[in-house]
Amino acid sequence: MQEKDFQAQKINPETWRTIFGYAKKRRNAFLVVFIGGVFWGLLDLLMSYLTKVAIDNYMTPMTFDGFPAFVVVIVITQTLVMGIATMVVCRAAGSLEANLSSDVRREAFEKLQTLSFSYYDKSSVGFLLSRLTNDIWNIMEMISWVGIDLMWGSCALIVSIIAMFVMNVKLALITITAVPVLVIVSIIFQKKILKYQRETRRLNSMITSSFNEGITGARTTKTLVREELNNGDFVELTGNMRQKAVKSALISAAYMPVANLAVSMAMGLVLWQGGVDVSKVVITVGELNFFMNIGNMMFQPIRNFAGVFANFQSSQAAAERVVDVLTASSDVTDGDSVLAKYGDSFTGKRENWEEIKGGVEFKDVSFWYKEGEPVLSRFNLTVKPGEKIALVGATGGGKSTIVNLVCRFYEPKEGAVLIDGVDSRERSQLWLQSSLGYVLQAPHLFSGTIADNIRYGRLEASDADIISAAEMVGAHEFITTLPNGYDTEVGEGGDLMSTGQKQLISFARAILADPKIFVLDEATSSIDTESEMKIQRASETLLSGRTSFIIAHRLSSVRNADRILVIDKGEIAELGTHKQLMDKRGRYYELYTQQFRQDMEELSLKQL
Repeated sequence: MQEKDFQAQKINPETWRTIFGYAKKRRNAFLVVFIGGVFWGLLDLLMSYLTKVAIDNYMTPMTFDGFPAFVVVIVITQTLVMGIATMVVCRAAGSLEANLSSDVRREAFEKLQTLSFSYYDKSSVGFLLSRLTNDIWNIMEMISWVGIDLMWGSCALIVSIIAMFVMNVKLALITITAVPVLVIVSIIFQKKILKYQRETRRLNSMITSSFNEGITGARTTKTLVREELNNGDFVELTGNMRQKAVKSALISAAYMPVANLAVSMAMGLVLWQGGVDVSKVVITVGELNFFMNIGNMMFQPIRNFAGVFANFQSSQAAAERVVDVLTASSDVTDGDSVLAKYGDSFTGKRENWEEIKGGVEFKDVSFWYKEGEPVLSRFNLTVKPGEKIALVGATGGGKSTIVNLVCRFYEPKEGAVLIDGVDSRERSQLWLQSSLGYVLQAPHLFSGTIADNIRYGRLEASDADIISAAEMVGAHEFITTLPNGYDTEVGEGGDLMSTGQKQLISFARAILADPKIFVLDEATSSIDTESEMKIQRASETLLSGRTSFIIAHRLSSVRNADRILVIDKGEIAELGTHKQLMDKRGRYYELYTQQFRQDMEELSLKQL
């Protein structure tokens, strides 16, 4: 999966307006940073002036009258005042960086919780991780510390130019002759630096994605013996990034000597002309030194501004990636009137929620993932509350799409899905999904204990409730054999558990929620036959009175369904009970008998 192209060549004010919008809550820290930058600029000017005083009043006349008091002023200004200012400003900038990063990451994570499945269909986990870690940190680091440079530089530039022209117009004009050269050199170099920085950031995002795929796909790598190939691809990727980073560093290294040459030539002319003026007693040695200091004070911000502008440009792509997450819109949304009555995805107004009975109806539903590639076309189906519906058929026929529309993970492109006779879009997502139980073929467990994962089904559940749910699905037996029982850690993604164990835990989690609508998506395909039989026996009780949709590859697990739907290319090819469809001797009969023969052959081979 390729990352979206974020390669804007110009700074986009709208993007940065969104980013800086998060600074409103941190305006006090921003104010300290900006005022501190101005204060530093004024202190630099003051220190240059104090140096002039030292030269003209003490060094040139070789007198020490009043010198101790002057030293005290220098020490207080340079050590105490500057030290306190540095501590306050750096603390504010560090706090601003950390808090802004935290604020943006928190909102981005919250946004990701509300986005529909379609967003994740198009977004790589690795690229999202890169946006929420590297991109956010780099942007907030730049904003926090660049603020100091901007304010210090602005103040230093203004006061130094004013001071130069007040002191000596001729020397001031000589000094500013280097400004156009410095600006041109900065623009040329920064464009080249920006080019390689953009490429480096893009490659860094790809490396993060490669790390993610390498870690999550470690087992597949082993089984396919792709270690050498994967390592070669990664070495090539990191080599490209190193090459671009080195080029950027070389150009940056070349920039400073060239820029300094232009400044040095101007300051050399100032020193020569100033020396002449000193010999003619037009200005004093202290005044010449003061002029040289504030001349350098003027050039430093110009060099910094070029870097700041380049930083904003190089961060443009990163800012766009972050804003893309923050402003992403979901394909599944609740209207304002629905939110007002039922609440949002985080805070539900449960006192207004109607009880779900479990009736489901598809009315002329059409759906597609890609335009021009329909999955369902004018699909119709009515399911009574408490009815057990089995969906069978070839892979890609539309079975999972049907249940995903029931769960409102996607919205119909045309038509409507009704829950208890009401369009699901007239109720909140949380209202519906709080009454769903969904067990996937590849279950996901969260880091924590077995008890924690089962309790996710109902957070207020007691330990007795958790044990009861585990007993109902046959998980209690294996859990009690573990050293720590229900307090056993499952590992990241449940990696410390076997596939069958993860499936049983996820089934217990779904049962604990006491859902009105139950979806089993190949829920028993990854567990052993004994565990499957336990769940099938428990299902007779568990699914009683609940509307259930069962997607199954093993057709033996759907024999007791109230209705079996054979789905083919988004349409109901056959419909009926197991007996009715077997008597019909159609598509279901062929699937069932073919699978039965395969099971018998496998059983015969095991007995040999």
